[in-house]
Amino acid sequence: MLTAMTQAPNSRPRASLGRVLDDLGATLLDLVHGDPERAEDIGGVVIHDPVDAPVLPRDALVLGVGVDEPERVVELLVELGQQDAAGLVLRAPVQLTPEVRSAADHAGVALLGLSRGAPWAHLAAMLRSLLAEGDVGVAEPESLGGLPSGDLFAVANAIASLLDAPITIEDRSSRVLAFSGRQDEADPSRVETILGRQVPERYSRILNERGVFRDLHRTDRPIFIEPAGEGTDAFSMPRVAVAVRAGDEVLGSIWAAVPGPLSEERTEALCDAAKLVALHLLRVRAGADVQRRLRADLLSSALEGGAGGREALERLGLAGQPLLVLGVAVSEADDEGGDGAASEHERQRLSDAFAMHLSAVHPRSAAALVGGVTYGLVPVAGPAEDGEERAVRIAHDFLDRVGDRHRPVLGIGPVAHDLAGLAFSRASTDRALRVLRGSRGERRVARLSDIQVEALMLELRDMVAARGDKPTGSLAKLMEYDRQHNSFLVQTLQAWLDAFGDVIAASEALYVHPNTFRYRLRRVAEVGEINLGDPEARFVAMLQLRVLTPPAP
Repeated sequence: MLTAMTQAPNSRPRASLGRVLDDLGATLLDLVHGDPERAEDIGGVVIHDPVDAPVLPRDALVLGVGVDEPERVVELLVELGQQDAAGLVLRAPVQLTPEVRSAADHAGVALLGLSRGAPWAHLAAMLRSLLAEGDVGVAEPESLGGLPSGDLFAVANAIASLLDAPITIEDRSSRVLAFSGRQDEADPSRVETILGRQVPERYSRILNERGVFRDLHRTDRPIFIEPAGEGTDAFSMPRVAVAVRAGDEVLGSIWAAVPGPLSEERTEALCDAAKLVALHLLRVRAGADVQRRLRADLLSSALEGGAGGREALERLGLAGQPLLVLGVAVSEADDEGGDGAASEHERQRLSDAFAMHLSAVHPRSAAALVGGVTYGLVPVAGPAEDGEERAVRIAHDFLDRVGDRHRPVLGIGPVAHDLAGLAFSRASTDRALRVLRGSRGERRVARLSDIQVEALMLELRDMVAARGDKPTGSLAKLMEYDRQHNSFLVQTLQAWLDAFGDVIAASEALYVHPNTFRYRLRRVAEVGEINLGDPEARFVAMLQLRVLTPPAP
């Protein structure tokens, strides 16, 4: 049965606008006006921002979120024509006035309509998944079962041809990974699933209560699901589903909306199709891992600024322009709290989220996890002096999105204009991250200029520790006295210095009476043989207390 699946591959270019319409059309996208075959390859998916216009790659597909007035559509089409965009997606119904039609023709930009109810974020994710290259590290696209490796939409359409039924391919969490055409032949619940790219919770609850997922995961044979539910919670067409497995691991499932049970021949065809889908899912997973490692290697080479740095920047598409360097890491407390595998998994998830955030900021940005830190490179489109301020805004927007679960921190380096500047910016980012990761305060975003003193103190401690320096002079005498007499002279001196000589504030910090504190302070001067009125002596004492880190009482 697998050989039959090789008869229905889509012959269009993998990343053409026509191919997008073939795979996402009818349910999500409709061609409103224009030639979808003008551009052979879509150069990227970009969300239009009227406040901060993004830099478009050539032949970009632009998502015109919130753009609906014909006058504004005409203005945007003129801008997109100047930047050689391939297409513009607007929320349906699109007002195709003569002015809009003329502007689209003059710009050479195809107009598409996004179905009502379909979230923009889901469309962007599907487009990027559809256009992602699945052939990292190979010269020619691989094929599995005669279909492009990793192309789940082509697989879904092939299975739909075999079963004569609309198909969805879903992951273990019932998220839609790909779907076939002819979804309008199914019931409203299937259309809602496609539009939301996720099986709605009320349908999942019905299936779970009926034990469908339990049965599905227990067998490698298709199961037949009768219609269920009442009113708005009903799905009126039966379903046939089969788990997609790799050994004992369930990778996902295939769902067909059918009028009745499958014939024996089609049942076997669906079983064979599940094996093929498993190969494609494993190829997608392997390809993602390879691509991550490749981007991490290229980004690491670029940040080091060595001989291979220029070539790495060229391969990343970032050569010859000023760049911002940002670094994201989890706090030390969170990193120490979990086991190694969980921490590594969470760091990768955080890295993926950061990469997606930066791609929305600038389509040519690059991000990768390198040694526990996710570094991001973002081209600076405007004046370089505004770059760091923009980076701070990007950082706060990202932290607002990901929340406080793992309390990530984000360091920012200065704008880099060349390879040497890139290495310096990366070092500055690392210094800022080190301070932020060890901080117990609320600060989570910083440039080196914001925390330079703290960074210098940490580096002094490193130098002292490397040389094996021990406290000497007055501090050594006070520490020895405290050890022998179980007293608190070192603590008293530190509190007094921290309070700038304010006895009342220092005594309150130690929860002792002011007169007791004054007595201890006199003993500090006597035992340590230190003149507390001498600014030089105070500076030396403060520096020793910060750098040599005497043991806490």
